[in-house]
This record gives sequence, structure tokens and C-alpha cells, in this order.
Amino acid sequence: MLEPVALKDFFITFFSSALIIMAGASYALLFAWSKVKPKLSITICAYSSYLILLVSVYQLTLAANLDGHWRIISYVMVVGYFFAPIAIWHLCKATHDPDKEPSLTKERARNNTPKL
Repeated sequence: MLEPVALKDFFITFFSSALIIMAGASYALLFAWSKVKPKLSITICAYSSYLILLVSVYQLTLAANLDGHWRIISYVMVVGYFFAPIAIWHLCKATHDPDKEPSLTKERARNNTPKL
């Protein structure tokens, strides 16, 4: 049975939950920015945001009395938060790269050109 959050831990639960959202968004945005404009300072800020996310999730699991499966789910979420921006970056790069036009589209373009 999941125990309710104690009144003294309510502020910690609220603050760490909000910090999870903000740190996750900051990590994703700074990660993408570091790929667009490769600077070490931006990359360090991105991974610092992820570190804040890790601490916030750990504090939330303690304050909200998350045990067993709930703790596993929260840690799997943290792993997903790390790899999701990387996967999304690769997907966006692959789908929006003008140099990598699919060969099927090139073949259709050749077949549909008007013959003079």
C-alpha cells in the first residue's frame, strides 16, 4: 500500500516535482542547442540540468514514500529522460537533412519529369 505524503514533506514533493519538469525540459533544450552550436559550456549546462533531474527524482522518491515498483518506474523514467533527447535529435537530423534525400523520391522525380 502506498503511504500518503506527510504534511512536512508536501513542499519537498511539490518542489521536486516541478524541478523534474523544469530540469528535463532544460536538459532537452540545452542538449539540442549544444548539437546546433557545439560549445563545451552548453554541453556542460545540459548535463548539469540532467544531474539536477537525477537529484530531484531521488528526492521525490524519498519524500513521496515511493517503494518497490514505483521506485523502479521512477528510475526507468530517469534513464528515458537521458536517452530521449539523443534519439529525437538523431531522428530529426535524419528526417530533415537535405543531403540525404530518399532514393525513392529521386527515382519518382526522374520518372515524372516531362519529356521534350
